[in-house]
Amino acid sequence: MGVLNPQFGSITPSQTQQILNTNYLQFNTAAAPVNDFAQQYLPEVYEAEVERYGNRTLGGFLRMVGAELPMTSDQVIWSEQNRLHISYDSCTLTGVDTIDINLPVVAGVNNVITHNMTVVIMDPLNPAATVKAFVAGVLGTVLTAYPYQQASLAAAFGAGAAGLKVFVYGSEFGKASGLSPAGADGTGLVTENVDPAFTQFSNKPIIIRDRYAISGSDTAQIGWVEVSTEDGVGGFLWYLKAEGETRLRFEDYLEMAVIEGQISSATSGPGGAPGGFYAAAVGVIPPADNTGFSGFAAGNQLGTQGMFDAIQQRGNVMTGFAGALADFDAILQNLDSQGAIEENMLFLDRATELNFDNMLAVQNSYGAGGTSYGVFENSEEMALNLGFSGFRRGSYDFYKTSWKYLNDASTRGGSTNFNGASNIEGVLVPAGTSTVYDQVLGTNIRRPFLHVRYRASQADDRRMKSWLTGSVGGAYTSDVDIMQVNFLSERCLCVQAANNFVLFSA
Repeated sequence: MGVLNPQFGSITPSQTQQILNTNYLQFNTAAAPVNDFAQQYLPEVYEAEVERYGNRTLGGFLRMVGAELPMTSDQVIWSEQNRLHISYDSCTLTGVDTIDINLPVVAGVNNVITHNMTVVIMDPLNPAATVKAFVAGVLGTVLTAYPYQQASLAAAFGAGAAGLKVFVYGSEFGKASGLSPAGADGTGLVTENVDPAFTQFSNKPIIIRDRYAISGSDTAQIGWVEVSTEDGVGGFLWYLKAEGETRLRFEDYLEMAVIEGQISSATSGPGGAPGGFYAAAVGVIPPADNTGFSGFAAGNQLGTQGMFDAIQQRGNVMTGFAGALADFDAILQNLDSQGAIEENMLFLDRATELNFDNMLAVQNSYGAGGTSYGVFENSEEMALNLGFSGFRRGSYDFYKTSWKYLNDASTRGGSTNFNGASNIEGVLVPAGTSTVYDQVLGTNIRRPFLHVRYRASQADDRRMKSWLTGSVGGAYTSDVDIMQVNFLSERCLCVQAANNFVLFSA
């Protein structure tokens, strides 16, 4: 009788009802890790992911306060008006009735205060010391001015007084008098033409790129967990989630890059030597893997000016705001001296937003620490609402909201141990539009104070590009068995009239 070895599927009987490797299928292997038989059972799995961080996207700020406009150049240039009236700061008394306005030596910049003008001279450190004077003569940047009611300028301010402010409020001429021609008239009197000037600003776009790649085999992988992302991408295929999150992260970068951006300086980069950043960028010391500073030409300046940097350079910075009404009134007084935009938006981190709520709640206190019902749609029977979405102070309207970017732990927010490290607590953004002179169009145009410019033409729109490469998913551009999703954008931010913005800093 023949014998068949081995006998597959043979079962050795057992006297007890138990799982043994002789009577049940097993997954045991000789080498570690040893898999036990129970792994064949489907585990109890919650199919849907738990969204423990809520909505994780941080974008949306620029869509709320600005606009996106196309451009066709490597640079955007705009001009902003200067002030209308004649005023000089940091002036110094050089004699009994002479004052030097201390103009910097800059080509084309001249003193435009002339004889017979009437001026107000003020000491910012002593508001009581204010003198109105008649300008009797001008020699360069030195004025001879006689006070209307004081014995002399020296008597009013003290000999050698410095840091004075002078501004023109009119003029006074005698009967049958005339103006001297431009230039000296032989007696030291000068008449200057006041030609309007503008201040020019510019910014450059940067190219932002990212990608996601997956092998063709993994695109057919099915998991037990149902995945979903904030943009609605979902399913039991894990690569759908990964691609969707890469896209969401890139869309956040489009906003974060133009908010945080900075222009590189000539001394930045390896060693801090002049041109060090540029030398590395053009590949003088190329990285071993040929990545990093790729695609730059000689002399390229890296970076773009973001919103935070523009406000710090050209706007207003409020440091240490703790919710005191006097501090906020100081901001209003500063806005009065700037463009005085009536409607403004406040985007704040949580701590600063609560400081504003506390500041406003105190103003509505009834009695000693009480609450005035009805003013904010509160009543004795309902839960007290001390959250303020908007308020009016002086002639200004403010709309307040929490800015997630300043609260999120993965960016400028964090735990109580991390508070303050971001150094930025909020920003005040004027609503509406500004009128500027466009150098390309050659005319005045109206633009939102804060807006994005992206590269676009009839041939290519680089606002937000995405395309597939590889040989999977309908893209047959190579013989590589992958699907690669590419993302690209080229953009910059224009912060116009930055003197109307306020940055709240720790």
